[in-house]
Amino acid sequence: MKLARRISEVRPSATLSINAKAQELRRRGVKIINFAVGEPDFHTPVHVKQMAIQAVIRNQTRYTPASGMQELKEAVCRWVESYYGLQYNTSNVLISCGGKHALYNVFQAILDPGDEVFIPAPYWVSYPDMVVLAGGVPLIVSMSFENNYKLTPEVLKSTINQNTKAIILNSPSNPTGVYYSEEELKELAEVLKGYPDLWIISDDIYSHMLFNGAKWTNIVVVEPSFRDRTVIIHGVSKSYAMTGWRIGFAVGSEELIKAASKIQSQSTSNPCSIAQWASLAALMGDQSDVDRMAKSFESRCAYVTHRLRSIPGIRFVEPQGAFYIFPDVSAFYGKSYGHKVVNDSLSMADYLMDEAHIAVVPGIAFGDDRCIRLSYALSMKDLEEGCNRLESALRALK
Repeated sequence: MKLARRISEVRPSATLSINAKAQELRRRGVKIINFAVGEPDFHTPVHVKQMAIQAVIRNQTRYTPASGMQELKEAVCRWVESYYGLQYNTSNVLISCGGKHALYNVFQAILDPGDEVFIPAPYWVSYPDMVVLAGGVPLIVSMSFENNYKLTPEVLKSTINQNTKAIILNSPSNPTGVYYSEEELKELAEVLKGYPDLWIISDDIYSHMLFNGAKWTNIVVVEPSFRDRTVIIHGVSKSYAMTGWRIGFAVGSEELIKAASKIQSQSTSNPCSIAQWASLAALMGDQSDVDRMAKSFESRCAYVTHRLRSIPGIRFVEPQGAFYIFPDVSAFYGKSYGHKVVNDSLSMADYLMDEAHIAVVPGIAFGDDRCIRLSYALSMKDLEEGCNRLESALRALK
């Protein structure tokens, strides 16, 4: 029996694979410092959990509309207006089973076979594979370290072609933590004005985690004329420590949201009703936990960058948000431990797991084999121990 050809073209999630290996070692009693984790280490805010409990007590456990319940859509509209200054109606909102699911639905709705999606690299691991599953072609374009891994107008203009259907902008970025300023987005917008049929996907899932007093903005805020051709991807997973609740949303033109909702209605139907009520409380309730988490990540970032600067051979672009850093460790390639040689990010990740008992994600999964991704969504105690192990392991390579 044969499986569909597209399955052979899709890679399993590298982050999930690393986490699985780390968990297996932990089951054997090995203490692993898991720098591969892609979620906050905080608990879901109490008022959010209380809303979920009340939803169960009130028997709000039945189907909702396939595209999400009206109350949560209204909350998303109010939240977006207060945070972005943009006004949308509930017909512009799709509630999905996480931001990843919202993005998947959008790709399914906009891509025909052969359509290209411009993906700046380094990129979040799932972008290319979701494009492939929708019949599209990932147009992966490497960004330079010297430009802080950011897309420039010159690169954008020289790369877009007649087959390019969409572009992804992820700010702050997973895996680099870099953030596009208002001025940088305006420069990109000037180029994109020349391509009015190009969809813009603004993945803003880490928008609440900005450092050094940076002010949030995105491409629609700086260029309102892009409103109908831009879809905002967001959710409660990262900002509210609700990764397991699986609620995300897409905000865009009524035409696109209607199409993506139709796809969702024939796949998952509605997201969990209890999680939807909890998400309403997250968006409309006390935001102090969000601010507290963001400040904590900023201080952890400062610690990790300080430690990495002390290791000869490592270089990195300083994160401006999210909770990741993407150090270039290629200076250690070609060095060995015992009879094994570290030649690339995969063998580096294996070495660090096996010898230092720290889990990192190889940079090849993000489109840059020179690097590894570290998440600093860990306790300060684990960060200190993890950085000690990392430094010792790298210095041990000869």
